[in-house]
Amino acid sequence: MAKKNVSAAPKPWAEVAPVLVDVAMGRRPADLVVRNGRWVNVHSGEIIPGTDIAIAEGRFAYCGPNASHAIGKGTKVVDAGGRYLVPGLCDGHMHVESGMVTVTEFCRAVVPHGTTSMFIDPHEIANVLGLEGVRLMHDEAVAAPINVYVQMPSCVPSAPGLEHAGAEITPADVAEAMTWPQIIGLGEVMNFPGVAANDPTMVGGIRATMQAGRTVGGHYASPDLGLAFHGYVAGGPEDDHEGTRPEDAIARVRQGMKAMLRLGSAWYDVASQIRAVTESGLDPRNFILCTDDSHSGTLVEEGHMDRVVRHAIAQGLKPVTAIQMATINTAEHFRLERELGSIAPGRRADFLIVSNLPGLVIDEVYAHGRKLAAAGKLTTDVPAYPYPPKAKNTVRLGRKLTASDFDIPAPKGANEVRVRVIGVIENQAPTRALEADLPVKDGLVEMDRRNDVCQIALVERHRGTGAVVNGFVSGFGYTQDCAMASTVAHDSHHMIVVGTNKADMALAAEILGKVGGGVVMVSKGRQLALVEMPIAGLMSDERAETVAAKAAKLTEAMRQMGCTLNNAYMQHSLLALVVIPELRISDAGIIDVTRFEKVDLFL
Repeated sequence: MAKKNVSAAPKPWAEVAPVLVDVAMGRRPADLVVRNGRWVNVHSGEIIPGTDIAIAEGRFAYCGPNASHAIGKGTKVVDAGGRYLVPGLCDGHMHVESGMVTVTEFCRAVVPHGTTSMFIDPHEIANVLGLEGVRLMHDEAVAAPINVYVQMPSCVPSAPGLEHAGAEITPADVAEAMTWPQIIGLGEVMNFPGVAANDPTMVGGIRATMQAGRTVGGHYASPDLGLAFHGYVAGGPEDDHEGTRPEDAIARVRQGMKAMLRLGSAWYDVASQIRAVTESGLDPRNFILCTDDSHSGTLVEEGHMDRVVRHAIAQGLKPVTAIQMATINTAEHFRLERELGSIAPGRRADFLIVSNLPGLVIDEVYAHGRKLAAAGKLTTDVPAYPYPPKAKNTVRLGRKLTASDFDIPAPKGANEVRVRVIGVIENQAPTRALEADLPVKDGLVEMDRRNDVCQIALVERHRGTGAVVNGFVSGFGYTQDCAMASTVAHDSHHMIVVGTNKADMALAAEILGKVGGGVVMVSKGRQLALVEMPIAGLMSDERAETVAAKAAKLTEAMRQMGCTLNNAYMQHSLLALVVIPELRISDAGIIDVTRFEKVDLFL
């Protein structure tokens, strides 16, 4: 069967309301009628059998029993056969760049999994290309086959003074972006100390968003729920996805925020925090499910928001409650409940036909009243979206790196040194501030592979300074001579190199410089796996399936080198994220994020 091109977003409800009324009254035939379904009504929390839905102009016109009055010549009729009619799923907070692909390719990957609305924060590309990069992704979002809304990045750089990104976002940039059609609010405000201290940049961006009537996204990555937390909430952020404990979710909801619970490729924060609902009895309508970061392998092999909903149900939620957290709760939070998040008259006709509700087995996916996928496969043609040359060639190393660039000289006369070590925590974004005693040979500090302490380096890649910052990391478990380098290094997106062999570290950096960015694993002078990401050094210009296959090869190469971490690539990409405790690396040095200050590598 030939695939059809997807349609543009529906016309506004106000423009087509007379048509919807005529269809509901039987004076005009619907474009599509789905009969004999079980209506998962997220407004009332019910499952209503024997329901028909009639669709016209890409919107629901009638939802109720027996829609035969809406069927006429030209009406397409689909028999749901007693299956469930579920609203299209919404991802309330996510970064497309983490999927290694463009917005369009991300949509192609997630539509078969039932995602019909995404709220994206492109602060990755903003750290490389600034406002111009945000505009590129915004314009692609406008052309997307599903609903893609953009949150204007708020913190570029994420922590001024502790890192230097490739660009800067100002309050004036935020104010300008608020006039763009697909901007839905302000992206996660990561500089939480800045908000509590009334930093002018943070105050200015939040004020511009509030004045535009848009939603302010939050990011409070601290276990401290004292005055700093209260000051942050008073500053304006309306949600937060950085909680990891039940008390984090409870505190946010009590303060009027929405608790966003994430299940991404490497973040497993739903199970612990959902206990605020299942055990403490908090109102589930104040909770939102999201992914935050999902790489292409997860999308292709495991799913997207369907995966999150299934996981939430497995933690003890009723299916309807879990679905509310991925549909109407999200829509209401972004003030879009009259457009998205439910099967109800006037809303965009985004829905799923599901044969098993607890398992969320999705048979068909519709967006704007058109079928986009069936049986896990796209039934539509989604052309690739071209990025201009100015979005590429962003990796500027300035010089050829050698193994000696990764030498760490010891203090004069030392035979052994005590150093700070970044400790990876599996399936979580925070790190641990570890310490280790390392030997010194010929005046240079050595790694300790036996105790899982290898080197980490940050290579400046925006301005071609040739600067390299060196440190130590633990948790990857590499047992072989190897190195992995990536130009995806949240949030400043310099190049991060982790390795047990300095020559391999230099080679990995050189390879990424030549291909314009991405992620590579090498061992003993040989390339084992490579995912090229020439768009800002963050995204591939290839199809999602191709990228997923390359990412799978990368994962296997990491395993061959001894790494058993779940989704180790995602852990690697966060080692420079200087807004999440405890210890990180940046182009400024080793950063203690509990104190928000640079510290010495040696203790």
